[in-house]
Amino acid sequence: MQTEAERRLAARAWCLYDWANSAFATVVLSAVLPVYFAAIAPLGGISFLGRTIPATAFWSYTVAASMLLVAVIAPALGNLADRHGLKKPLLTACVITGALATMALALPRGPLLLAGLFLVGNIGFAAGNIFYNAFLTDLATGADADRLSSRAYALGYLGGGLALALVFLLIEGHAFFGLSDKGVATRLGFVVTGAWWLLFSLPAFRWLREGPAQLERQRLHTPADYLRLGRELAGYPDLLRFLLAFLLYNDGIQTIIAIAAIFASAEMGLSTGTILGCYLMIQFLAMPATLITARLATRWGTKRTVMATLAVFALITIYAATMHSTLEFWILGAAVALVLGGSQALSRSLYAGLIPSQRSAEFFSFFAISSKFASILGPLVFAILIDLTGSNRVAILALTSFFIIGMLLLAGVDFSRGRQRVAP
Repeated sequence: MQTEAERRLAARAWCLYDWANSAFATVVLSAVLPVYFAAIAPLGGISFLGRTIPATAFWSYTVAASMLLVAVIAPALGNLADRHGLKKPLLTACVITGALATMALALPRGPLLLAGLFLVGNIGFAAGNIFYNAFLTDLATGADADRLSSRAYALGYLGGGLALALVFLLIEGHAFFGLSDKGVATRLGFVVTGAWWLLFSLPAFRWLREGPAQLERQRLHTPADYLRLGRELAGYPDLLRFLLAFLLYNDGIQTIIAIAAIFASAEMGLSTGTILGCYLMIQFLAMPATLITARLATRWGTKRTVMATLAVFALITIYAATMHSTLEFWILGAAVALVLGGSQALSRSLYAGLIPSQRSAEFFSFFAISSKFASILGPLVFAILIDLTGSNRVAILALTSFFIIGMLLLAGVDFSRGRQRVAP
C-alpha cells in the first residue's frame, strides 16, 4: 500500500515522463530527423523492393507503417499488461528500446537503416504511451485527473521545447562546440535526445505502481478475440461516441500540426528560421496555456472546456485559409498554442473517466489507435483535397468540418452515464 508521500512522488514521476518522451516527439518526429533524412537521401529517390521512391514519400510510408503496426498490436499489448500487471515493465521495455534506437540514429548514414531505426524508435514511443496513459486511472479521478493530465502535458511542452532548442543550438553552433559540420552535430543531437528520454524516465520506473493483475481477463490473440472485444465495446456507447468524436477533432488538430510548416514555406514563402521560431514559441506558450485551460475546466466543466477549445480550432482553420503575412503566421501559432495542450490533456482525462480502471491499458490501446489513425487520415484527406481543388487554402478551410462534426458528436456524450457504466 502506497503512502500519501509515495502517491505524490508517483504523480510527479508520471508527469515527468511527458517531459522525457516529448524530446522524441519534437526532435525526431517533427523538426530534425525528417529534414536530416531528406538531406542524406539520394537525389533520385530511395531504391526499395525494386522501386525508386522519392525521399518524402518513403519517409511518409515509414511513419505510416510504424503507426499501423502500433494500431494492430495495441489491444493485445494492453490486454497483456492488464492481465499480468505488466504496465511498468512494458513501459520500461518500450522506453529502453525506443531510446536506444534514437541514439543509434547517430550511427548509420544510409537512409534505409535510418528509416529502420526510426521505425523501432517510433513504435517504442507510441506503444509506451499506451502504458503511460493507462497509469492515469491509478493516480487520479475526476477533476484531479484533469489537473494531473494537464500538468503532464504542460511539462511535456516545456521539456520538448528545451530539448529541441538544445539540439538546434548544437546544430547551428557546431563550430563553437568543436564539431566539424552540421551533419555531425545533428547525429550528436539524436544521442542527446535518446539520453534525455531515458534519463528523465527513471523516476517513472522507480515510483509508478501497478494495480492488481486481472488474470481472469480473456486473452487477445486471434482475430476471433478481436471480434469478441469489438462486440464487448458496443456495451459502452458513450465511450464509443467519444472515441469517434476524438478521432475526428484530433484528426483536425494533427493535420494542422503536420501541414503548418510546409504550408508556411510553400504557400507563404516564409523562411525556415521563421517557421522554427514560431514552432518553439508554440512549445513554450503551450505550457502555461495548458495549465490555465485546466483551471477553466474546474469552473466551466471539462466537456464544455474541450468544446470551447475545438470552437477556437475551427476559427483557426478559417483564419489560416486567409493569412498571407509573417505576422499573421505568428498570430496563428499563438492561437494554436493557447488551445493545443488543453484540448489534448482534457480529452485524455475525459476518456480515463469512461473506462474500467482495472482494464486501463487495454482501453487506452483504443485511445492510441484513434490517435494513430488521426495522424494518417487527416493528412490523406488534406492531400486529396489539394489534388481535387489545386488549392492549399481550400483544403485547410475544409478541416473546419473535422472540428464541427467532432463537437457535435462530443456534445452527445453523456459522461455521467458513461462513468456509472464502468463504476466498480
